[in-house]
Amino acid sequence: MLPMTSLAADAKSAVPPPPVAAKKAVVDTYHGTKVEDPYQWLEKSDDPEVRKWVEGQTAHMRAVLDKLPSRDAIRARITTLMTHKSPAHFGLIQRGGVLFSMKFQPPQQQSMLVVLASPEDPSTARVLVNPMELDPSGRTTIDFFVPSLDGKKVAVSLSKDGTESGDVTVYDVATGKPLPGEVVPRVNGGTAGGDLTWNADGSGFFYTRYPRGEERPAADRDFYQQVYFHKLGTPTDKDTYELGKDAPRIANFKLSTSEDGTSVLATLGNGDGGEYALYLRGPKGTWTQLSKFEDKLIHAEFGKDGALYALSRKDAPRGKVLRIPLATPSLDKATVLIPEGKASIASFQPTATRLYVQEQLGGPSQMRMVGLDGKELGVVPTPPVSSVGGAVPLGGDDILMTNVSYTEPPTVYRYAAKDGSLTKTALGRTSPVDTRNVVVDRVMCTSKDGTQVPLNILHARGTKLNGNNPTLLTGYGGFNISLSPGLNVLNFAFIEQGGVVAVANLRGGSEFGEEWHTNGSLTKKQNVFDDFYACAKLLVDKKWTKPERLAIQGGSNGGLLMGAALTQHPEMFRTVLAFVGLYDMLRVELTPNGQFNTTEYGTVKDPEQFKALYAYSPYHQVKNGVKYPSVLFTSGENDPRVDPFHSRKMVARLQEATASKRPVLLRTNNMGHGMGTPLADSIEEKVDVYAFLFNELGMKYRPVDGKVASPAAK
Repeated sequence: MLPMTSLAADAKSAVPPPPVAAKKAVVDTYHGTKVEDPYQWLEKSDDPEVRKWVEGQTAHMRAVLDKLPSRDAIRARITTLMTHKSPAHFGLIQRGGVLFSMKFQPPQQQSMLVVLASPEDPSTARVLVNPMELDPSGRTTIDFFVPSLDGKKVAVSLSKDGTESGDVTVYDVATGKPLPGEVVPRVNGGTAGGDLTWNADGSGFFYTRYPRGEERPAADRDFYQQVYFHKLGTPTDKDTYELGKDAPRIANFKLSTSEDGTSVLATLGNGDGGEYALYLRGPKGTWTQLSKFEDKLIHAEFGKDGALYALSRKDAPRGKVLRIPLATPSLDKATVLIPEGKASIASFQPTATRLYVQEQLGGPSQMRMVGLDGKELGVVPTPPVSSVGGAVPLGGDDILMTNVSYTEPPTVYRYAAKDGSLTKTALGRTSPVDTRNVVVDRVMCTSKDGTQVPLNILHARGTKLNGNNPTLLTGYGGFNISLSPGLNVLNFAFIEQGGVVAVANLRGGSEFGEEWHTNGSLTKKQNVFDDFYACAKLLVDKKWTKPERLAIQGGSNGGLLMGAALTQHPEMFRTVLAFVGLYDMLRVELTPNGQFNTTEYGTVKDPEQFKALYAYSPYHQVKNGVKYPSVLFTSGENDPRVDPFHSRKMVARLQEATASKRPVLLRTNNMGHGMGTPLADSIEEKVDVYAFLFNELGMKYRPVDGKVASPAAK
């Protein structure tokens, strides 16, 4: 085994120590329980004392990370991987015979919006909106785009500095120029998101509107999202209200229009916990509530046969699909087209005579086909342990669809319904790494309560189970989000150095349907952390690795997972990479987006939910004198989703408490949650992350040739 470098000892004389955070007596009382919070003062981002502390942490972090070995070689490798010239196309949609796509083309800092004459010839792509031309600094990004039904106009939300606070500009597709004066402010946000959909003739659109000016107090301006209509050529202050005055404070809307433009669907979300209500605007211009939260309709799509198709989880946690005639739009007229099956229905897309149904298989997914008469038409042939993207209708029953795996890059296929042929288009990416020697093992771990939890283990062929492989385990487990197979090129920066990568499919996600989600949310959130520990324990028990060579990483809700893992099982991990995470679970809901999270995590206002939150809240579960793993925390100053105070407070508490002498570092950037971060900034962050990771796990960086070799060949 390679000798491990102790950062604390190696750099002791040259590295300025982290600033010690002052402890200020603050006690909050919840349902009779007194909770000390000595670092609550670190919540005030603009306070000069907080700024000074952050600057000191940054100086300490930079002094530590800049001294790490092989930084130049690591930077060169990560830059090669992340600036691979092969373009990525995503978010495809066809309207009026025009194929729109987002295109990421390194070394460009941001993705751009293009139109394609054909998916067979990407060279035909014409750039419609390039954020780099609008803002050469690289700090402006496209949040979303929506073409008009005829494909002649496109509405684009643009935001800056990672704030996700997006204004919508309307562009003429033929010329690529913005329509004069057509800018609608504050359509998108980092709390309730944002969306819009066009009317039949493209003369205007329905959109999500946040409060403006003095309409509401400052504390409410990221809430109370409503639906308004904007008519092109008129001032936005003349826009008309459509829907949402009676919606919850934490409402968020998704919008869509039927192909003929006669009907509009609004899907109202109650925060982030997975509750939805559906509203339909018919040809007469009036809105009808189609379902309530308790009806458990979670998604719907307009068919081409005068019907609305809806995904229901009512008495069907893995989902069933209902057909609702638009002529009589009410739930009592609904019929079951697709009953609940063994797989969990994630989404679906109606075409002329069938539905393409994307199904979750515990992480991997498949595309099943069902006729509008309910007849089973088979499954689109895709590789095992891979993910299929949503279907993009091309007319008739033909579609485009994406497939990706842990070892193969995203490829866009055309599926021809007539003969069942699946043909690669020219829109797929190539991989910067030769992965033919990488093996993916999918195994099951037994959690604390006996639940079987899938774990995907990526390694070079021939890796020995000797208990000494440096291993990187990641997970998420929340918000009904599945960690599905995908090609993460940075995994190979680790595997090609002799490492093993493991991806856990934890409860809280959507891998096995709504029951899997609810068993990892609210008062059952601890199940997620138990699942993750079971995965780590299997890696050690089966001798993939040992605690001294096991690292974990996660971001956002996965950052919370990192905090819980390191406080509940500090002996299990050598190092922790925690990105933009939540750590003070008692004060999450005091932030705007934290209030949207209450339907997922719970609220301290409820005694039982408070008890559960307090029991696992990482900040509150740090104990003095414990030998904690080394940790690298990252946070974004403009993060609208997770306030950076979480990372500040957690770092202060850990630096005070740990007895291990291992580093606890805070890396703060001036962007947001990750969305819109320029490519160059992402590369620099990953250089820090991987230099830290390699050093902490005792990995001596070796030059590589782009191929993952077997251990025997190294």
